Amino acid sequence: MKKKFLKKLLIAFSAIILFIYGTIYACGGGDWGWSFDSNFTPETFVDKSYSPLFLSTDVFYGISFDTEHLTRFNDENIKDWSAYLENKINQKDLTFFLTDSSSADVANLFLYYKKGKPNKSSEKWNKKLKLEDSKIQNFILFLNDAQSVETYSTQRFDSWSYDETVKKEVISDLKWIKSLEQKYNDSKDSFLKNRYWFLAIKASFYSNQQANGVSFFNQTEKLAPKNVLYYRALAYMAGIEYQQKHYAKSNFLYSKVFDKSPALRVVSAYCFHPQEEKDWKQSLAMAKTDEEKAALWAIQGYYNDEEKAIAEIYKLQPKNAHIDYLLTRLINNQESKIDRSFKDKTVIDNKKTTKDSIRKSTINLVTKIAQSNKTSQPYLWNIAAGYLQTLNGNFKQADKDFDEAEEKMPKTLLAQGQLRLLRFVNNLSKIDKLNSENEKTILPDLSWLYLELPKKPIENFRYENATSWSRNYLAALYRSQNNTVMAEIFNREDSFYDNEKQLLDMKAFLSKENKTEIEKIGASIYSVKLADINYFQGTKAAFQNKIPEAITFIKQAEGLGNTVFYGNPFLGNIKDCHDCDHLSAQKKKYTMLDFLTIIQKMQNNVNKQIDVYNNNLLLGNAFYNITHFGNGRLFYEGNIAGEGSTPDFFRDPIRDMITNCSLAKAYYQKAFEAAKNNDQKAKTQYMIAKCERNEYYNKKYYSLNLSNWDIQDDQINFIAWQGFKNLKANYSKTKYYKEIINECGYFKTYVQK
Repeated sequence: MKKKFLKKLLIAFSAIILFIYGTIYACGGGDWGWSFDSNFTPETFVDKSYSPLFLSTDVFYGISFDTEHLTRFNDENIKDWSAYLENKINQKDLTFFLTDSSSADVANLFLYYKKGKPNKSSEKWNKKLKLEDSKIQNFILFLNDAQSVETYSTQRFDSWSYDETVKKEVISDLKWIKSLEQKYNDSKDSFLKNRYWFLAIKASFYSNQQANGVSFFNQTEKLAPKNVLYYRALAYMAGIEYQQKHYAKSNFLYSKVFDKSPALRVVSAYCFHPQEEKDWKQSLAMAKTDEEKAALWAIQGYYNDEEKAIAEIYKLQPKNAHIDYLLTRLINNQESKIDRSFKDKTVIDNKKTTKDSIRKSTINLVTKIAQSNKTSQPYLWNIAAGYLQTLNGNFKQADKDFDEAEEKMPKTLLAQGQLRLLRFVNNLSKIDKLNSENEKTILPDLSWLYLELPKKPIENFRYENATSWSRNYLAALYRSQNNTVMAEIFNREDSFYDNEKQLLDMKAFLSKENKTEIEKIGASIYSVKLADINYFQGTKAAFQNKIPEAITFIKQAEGLGNTVFYGNPFLGNIKDCHDCDHLSAQKKKYTMLDFLTIIQKMQNNVNKQIDVYNNNLLLGNAFYNITHFGNGRLFYEGNIAGEGSTPDFFRDPIRDMITNCSLAKAYYQKAFEAAKNNDQKAKTQYMIAKCERNEYYNKKYYSLNLSNWDIQDDQINFIAWQGFKNLKANYSKTKYYKEIINECGYFKTYVQK
C-alpha cells in the first residue's frame, strides 16, 4: 500500500518535469503573490536558504517554481575561477566565457592550442589575454570539455508535454568520459583536479553509461573535498539511483545534499520523494549518524507532518538548524486552520473558535522544547510557544514566554517587530470589554501598526493580518458595547450609511474635536471622510429632487463638487451611449456643482413659466443622465455609494436609486404638456419610452439580484411601451419620428409589424 508522503501537486514530482534542465534534471525524473493569514514571519530567525521551503500554497514559497537550474552557481563559479586565474582574465571576459555564448570562441581557442595554428578567435583574445599562460590554457581546455557536457545537460523540453516518446540526447562515447577521468587522475593542481572530478561524474549522468559514474564516484569519493562540487555530484548520484528505481538510496542521498548544501536545498527537497512507506524506512535505516537521521526527518517534514519531524529531530539533535524552519511551517500551518471571521461573533466566541482550532499536541511539543532551552535559537521557540499560548487563551504564560525571548533574541528590526506584534496580539486578546484603562495597553501598538508600519514597512514582515484581525476585534468589542460608530470606524460595513441616524452620528463623530486617543487613531485610518459623507448626502438629495439641499451638501464636500462630468449631462440623444457622449466635442465642461446650480436655475425658470418646454426637457435629460442609463454615472459614484459598470455592483438601496428614471420621466411629461409642436411632442414621447424601457429592464433583471449567468433569455428584448404606441399613433409624420426609425432598431421593428 503506497504511503502518501507528498502533499504537493503530483505534477510537480512527475519524471517529465523533473527532467527539465540543469541541476533539477539530476532529480532523475513566485509565489503567486499569495500571502498567509499569518502573524508569524518565518524569515525572522531562519536562514535564507530555507526560504523557498516556508509554508506556501505554491510549490515553493516566494519563487513559485525553482528557475535557477542553469544559473544557480554562476556567481560562485566566476569567483572560484577568478581566484584560480589570479585575475588574469577580467570579470567581464570571465563572465562571458563562463555564462555567455562563448562556445565558438572556446572551440576555436581549443583548436589553436591543439594545432598551434592561429585563427580569428586566437587573434582576438591574444590582444586581451596571455593565451600562453598555463593557467589560462588550463581554463580554456577545461571549458571546452565542460561545454561539451553542457550540450546535453542544458537541453530544454516543454514541461507541459506528456509525450514520453520524446528522447533526450545522451553522451554515448564512454571513451571520452574515461578521458575526463584520466584528466582527473593526471592533474596535479587541486583546483583543476576537483573540477575534472565533478565534470566526469556529470558527464556520466548525462550518458548511457551511468553505472560508470557510480563506480567512479565510489572509487574517488573519499579523496574529493566536501565542497559545493561534491554535493552537486552527490545530487547526480541521487538522480542515477532514482532512475534505477533505487528510491530509498536516492532519497537518502538527497537528504545529505539537503543537509550540507544550502544552495541545493530547493533541488533536494523537490527531488526527494519516497514511493512507498518501505522506501522511507529503508532510507532511515541507511542513516548511520544522528545528523543523517535528522536530515532525513527535516526533508520528510517538508512534505508530511512537521510536528512528527520536529519531535524526532529534537530527540536526535536539539540544536539542529533544520528544526527551526520546520517550526515556522508548523506555526503557519496552525494559523491556517483558524477561522478569523468575526461575523455575528463576539470576541469571546471568536477566541473559543481559535482555541479549538489549535492542536493541543502542537502546543505541548513547542512548549516542551522552548522550556528545555536546548535548541540553537531558544528565543524562536519562546516566541512560538508564546504565540501558541495566546491562541490557546493562556495570556499570562504568553507574556512569560515573550519576556524570556526578549532577553535572548537578536536585536534586528525584524525580530523586534515580530515580538512587538505578537505581544500586541496577546494584549488585545486579553480584552473582553474596552475601558479607558485597558485601552492604554494597546494604544502605542495600534499607532505603530496602523500608522507607522504602512509608511515604513519592515522587509518580509507580516503585519497585515494583525491589522485586519485587530480592527475586526475592536469592532466586535464596540459592537458588543452598542457603539455603532466606533464599530464602523474599525470595520466598515457597506450598508452603514443607508441608515440616516448612523450617518448623522458618524458626521458628528468625525466633526468633533475632543476625540480620545483611540478615536483619533480610528478616525485617521477610517477610509470615509467627512467630505465623502457630505457628497453622498448631496447625491441622495439630488435624486430626491431636493436641489438646494444637494447644493449645500456638495459645497461642503471639500472639492468633490469640482469633479467634472465626462460628457454633457444635459444631452438627450436617441441612443444611450455614454462613451459616445464622453468622446463628443463639448463647448463647456460641467462640474457636479455647476450641474446642480444649473438645475436649480432651470427649475426656477419653470416656476416662473419661462421657456417651460426646453427647461423641462433639459431637466428630464439631467435627471436621466445621472441614472445608470445616462452619461453622467460619475455623479453618483463615490466612496460610500460605490462604483461599477452595472447596477449589480451596488447594494440594494443604491441600485434602486440609480436605476429609477421616474423623476426624469416626470419632467419629460411636463415638457410634453408644454410642447408647442408635434416634433417637440414626438421627442418627449420617445424620451418617456426610454424611461419605460428602463423600468421594464429594472423589473426584469436588476431588481432580481441575478448575475449575468442566472438571467434566463426569453428572447424578448423590448415591448410596445406606451411611448412607442403614442409615437406611432400620433407623430409618424414628424421629422423626429424618422430620426428615431433611423437610429432605434427596436422602434423600427415595432412600427414595421
